[in-house]
Amino acid sequence: MTDFAFTCTGVRADPYAAGPTLVFRLRITASGGTRVHALALRCQLRIEPARRDYGPAEAAALHDLFGDRSRWGSTLHPVQLAQVAVMVPGFTGETETDVAVPCSYDTDISAGRYLAALEDGEAPLLMLFSGTAFTGAGGFHVEPVPWDREASCRLPVTVWQEMMEQHFPGCGWLRLPRATMADLLAYRSRRALASWEETVRSLLDAAPADGPADGPPPRDPARSGAFLPRAAGRTAP
Repeated sequence: MTDFAFTCTGVRADPYAAGPTLVFRLRITASGGTRVHALALRCQLRIEPARRDYGPAEAAALHDLFGDRSRWGSTLHPVQLAQVAVMVPGFTGETETDVAVPCSYDTDISAGRYLAALEDGEAPLLMLFSGTAFTGAGGFHVEPVPWDREASCRLPVTVWQEMMEQHFPGCGWLRLPRATMADLLAYRSRRALASWEETVRSLLDAAPADGPADGPPPRDPARSGAFLPRAAGRTAP
């Protein structure tokens, strides 16, 4: 069976994509100079948060995901970023290809919330591979890509920040249920407010300032980080 090796040689943002999209440059090597007619590849990407350090501001922003820093030894689990499929054209021995990964600005998604919390440095990623290879010099042989194939990658935080700023300049994103949106729209219409920013600002100005001056709001320690899905294992094809 052909032995495949994968190396991520870089990552960039696609400036021409309709939405935020990361492009990972992937080098694929087939053992013994094997002729590969085609490679149907599945790639699972996950964030490995335990593989970097965090400043005080980053730790505060990650409180909802992982809880207090004192608990990070048990809560700092991998976070699923994406799962994509790519068809690699035929090659002999070695080739390089791009893996395009659409990204979400939704901060209700754990991966988006994690990356938005980082101020600088790099986000540690792990790419996990599986799939089907069509090989053979004189014909077709069908063989699986072993599930233990993987490659580490470091995503510069500036790449993520600049990509989001390109698509959502100076803006954030908030998802609300339809009923809540209807109530907000009615509130905006009654007061003839010109924009959603004015609508939210009007509500904030009317709210009593009875919260803490700074720092995260108090939370139930038993629930901190409870909604974060674990991604310790590979996702089945």
